[in-house]
Amino acid sequence: MSAGSLALPQEQAIWQPKFNPWLIAAVVSTAAFMEVLDTSIANVALPYMAGNLGASNDESTWVLTSYLVSNAIVLPISGWFAVRFGRKNFFMACLAIFTVSSLLCGMAPSLGFLLLFRIMQGAGGGGLQPMCQAILADTFPPQKRALAFAVYGIAAIMAPTIGPTLGGWITFNYTWRWIFFINLPVGVLTLLLVHQLVQDPPYLARLKGAGIKLDYIGVGLLAVGVGALQILLDKGQEDDWFGSQFITTLVIISAVCLVSLVIWELYSKHPVIDVRLFKNFNYLSSNLMMFTFGILLFGSLVTMPQFLQTVLGYTAELAGFVLSGGGFVVLLAMPIVGQLTTRIQVRYIVAFGWFCLAIAMYYSTSRIDLLISFSSASWLRAAQAVGLGFLFVPITLAAYIGQPPEKSNSVAGMVNFMRNMGSSVGTSMVTTVLARRLQYHQSILVSHATSANQGFDNLVTGLTHRLTETGLSPPDAKAHAYARIYAALQGQAATLAYIDVFWILAVGAAIMFMLSFLLKKNDPQGGGEAVVG
Repeated sequence: MSAGSLALPQEQAIWQPKFNPWLIAAVVSTAAFMEVLDTSIANVALPYMAGNLGASNDESTWVLTSYLVSNAIVLPISGWFAVRFGRKNFFMACLAIFTVSSLLCGMAPSLGFLLLFRIMQGAGGGGLQPMCQAILADTFPPQKRALAFAVYGIAAIMAPTIGPTLGGWITFNYTWRWIFFINLPVGVLTLLLVHQLVQDPPYLARLKGAGIKLDYIGVGLLAVGVGALQILLDKGQEDDWFGSQFITTLVIISAVCLVSLVIWELYSKHPVIDVRLFKNFNYLSSNLMMFTFGILLFGSLVTMPQFLQTVLGYTAELAGFVLSGGGFVVLLAMPIVGQLTTRIQVRYIVAFGWFCLAIAMYYSTSRIDLLISFSSASWLRAAQAVGLGFLFVPITLAAYIGQPPEKSNSVAGMVNFMRNMGSSVGTSMVTTVLARRLQYHQSILVSHATSANQGFDNLVTGLTHRLTETGLSPPDAKAHAYARIYAALQGQAATLAYIDVFWILAVGAAIMFMLSFLLKKNDPQGGGEAVVG
């Protein structure tokens, strides 16, 4: 081993930032919060954008897709940019691009310009999450890294929770353009503070631009592969998946490009993505868990409010209040988890988190019905959030176990990429399962709603009689009776479909619970480093 490689950990260990680490954590986490918020805040405003810009509702969904595509492409290569240009410079450039493009989004005169500016915004935002995490990893000593990740975790989990509610409130009371304008003061202030407070550690200053060449083929394969994957996940259910030639083509393109990317990067001298890190089982398992975490986080975030709004008739604002209880639980849990990581092995905390999540999702299958109250729904969401609060920080820490400091940017980029892709898969999976299982349950229930079924016939007769007493003619009363029964049947079918979703989420959490025990042992008192043997 060379002298340089031996000096690197020691150099990193003695380096300390000039300013208070917690002040730096608050500043960079604010930038990450703002970026994550923009992945969900525009959802409820799409109909208003479509009406204002003269576009159809289907066309307006590209406002979300365009952002997610450019964001997903930048995330895994953010580590390369940080080494090439310096992490602070890259972070500030991303923050500046995000802020300026937010202004342009709010001023967009047409859908075409809005999509262009959203692509810019997503590209700028793609570097904020991983660089925030990497900055925290280097700013804090290993013993306090978990608490720092807890601050970032609050931003990463709370932002998508409050995004739809905040976006709906702004759109209803002002205009959809203000969901972008609110980024301006936060972005400008954060940019100034980052310039003053954040520093690159010595090892990054030495590595900056040192003989690093751009892997054009790797970037090209990544952009096309991830872009195609993100679009097919976003549009798959809408276009009936493999029933659409467009989606089938995207699947082939994505599979070919991503497989080729892995092969190419394995043998590239200057890989834009360090796929060799996946040879480490702990790193591979952590990324798989973070991917699953994204599925369960966004899967549950989509399922609960959608059930309340589409089946029970809640407003978007009221459904948002149900989610707020879960956000409060996460807010309380994160600092506690940060402290626990200094006393308990990471794998045991991860296992506890998955266990709690599996139990909560299983419990949800018995609590979801057409008579669930607001308070019951709020407590149910809070129970689901307990497991989420015990997962983000320890899974992130597990990904860093055994990794040298110079790999922190690459680790952060990939971990955040896997979580974001998991969120896309989770949203797409929930939408597809709900649509398919709704059809299935509806067909089963309808098969029993025939005149040959004495119970159904008695129900129609009794309801028709009561409606006739209200003044309706017998034919109209019978038609209204059938309509009401069919509406109730649809509600029951929808409820059964949502229960199926929670079953799937429970099984996924249970599988991850078993995988947790295969993670490496670590020394909580020694800064989370791996224990041999």
